[in-house]
Amino acid sequence: MKVLVVGGGGREHALAWALAQSPKVQKVFVAPGNGGTALDGRLQNVNITETQALLAWAATEKIAITVVGPEQPLAAGMVDAFRAKGMRIFGPTQAAAQLESSKAFSKAFMQRHGIPTAAYQSFTDAGLAHAYVDAQGAPIVVKADGLAAGKGVVVAMTADQAHAAIDFMLEGNALGVVHNGEARVVIEAFLQGEEASFIVMCDGKNVTALATSQDHKRLLDGDAGPNTGGMGAYSPAPVVTPQVHARAMREVILPTIKGMEKDGIPYTGFLYAGLMIDAQGGVKTLEFNCRMGDPETQPIVMRLKNDWFDLLMAATSGTLDQVELQWDRRVALGVVMAAHGYPMSPRKGDAITGLPPVSVQGGEDAVVFHAGTQASAEGTITSGGRVLCVTVLAESVKAAQQRVYEIAQGIAFDGAQYRRDIGWRAVRH
Repeated sequence: MKVLVVGGGGREHALAWALAQSPKVQKVFVAPGNGGTALDGRLQNVNITETQALLAWAATEKIAITVVGPEQPLAAGMVDAFRAKGMRIFGPTQAAAQLESSKAFSKAFMQRHGIPTAAYQSFTDAGLAHAYVDAQGAPIVVKADGLAAGKGVVVAMTADQAHAAIDFMLEGNALGVVHNGEARVVIEAFLQGEEASFIVMCDGKNVTALATSQDHKRLLDGDAGPNTGGMGAYSPAPVVTPQVHARAMREVILPTIKGMEKDGIPYTGFLYAGLMIDAQGGVKTLEFNCRMGDPETQPIVMRLKNDWFDLLMAATSGTLDQVELQWDRRVALGVVMAAHGYPMSPRKGDAITGLPPVSVQGGEDAVVFHAGTQASAEGTITSGGRVLCVTVLAESVKAAQQRVYEIAQGIAFDGAQYRRDIGWRAVRH
């Protein structure tokens, strides 16, 4: 069988790596892929990103199943296009992907269906947004309404920071995020607690939860510095106790799937709920993503023992209820190595040295997943903000930290930056 993974980041490298281990898969194509997928003999990059061109290519190649990694093609309707031609594809439709592509849609949906989330208002008028911040005070959270590649959220600890974020997102529209023809921000109450990533797979009616995980959004050690797309992650997340897990399913996930069905938008695909868990174990929804998280995917795929091809076939056949997921009991931990200048102005073109050899035979306890890399005549070079995610399996969080940093220290590129404390919350637990 031939499989297509759409995307070129770390999440897609991890999914392709996992699919390549299935005895039923003869070839995994990655469109467009990256420098790491180019190095792997069982993966093949396809330099096509436009939906109709990719659809025509997939039909010619007789691709058995396609899985979409990133949010942009989902928001643009790739799943709808493939399904219209009878091609098997895993991901939400364009309408269902609004849970991620529009913060305003998502918040209104949660309010309508009684899903716990922070109080909010949305604004296209900067003056009204500034007045709302003055009335509410800080800390407060300002979000760009559309897709902003993980950079559209400002947790403002002061009113001045909130006002600056409003000007940045609305007046200058510096993120270039436009929804329905205009820039919009969602301003919501600041929630106290600990964040966790809760990712499930849905086949339209059945839901199966993946292993819990927790990522580190801030650039610097001790959760300081600007928000990023994620500087590292680990699984499982101790903050998600069995009680919290049951509550997340009961209060957030199942009402979301039922609510989407009720609204005439049945949900298929990965669904990511960013949860805030308070000291009493209560949960509130920070955001929805219509895909697996990145870098959460990398630790999760390291731990899943099931055949990913079988799992995706079940998820596109409406038979997820017949699948029981098996997890490696060990901890998986991934550390992102980012480019000079990340997150606002990452530098490209730096040579990467010290990369360990690639293998996809399964059973490895350490894999370097590529994200912002590309192959060049001189070797592998940086081509984006988050460059690599060094991911390991180990008996404990501390053992995983020791191993992952040993590997990271052996890899070099000019201006490389990474956190030295990924997993600190788990150690504290």
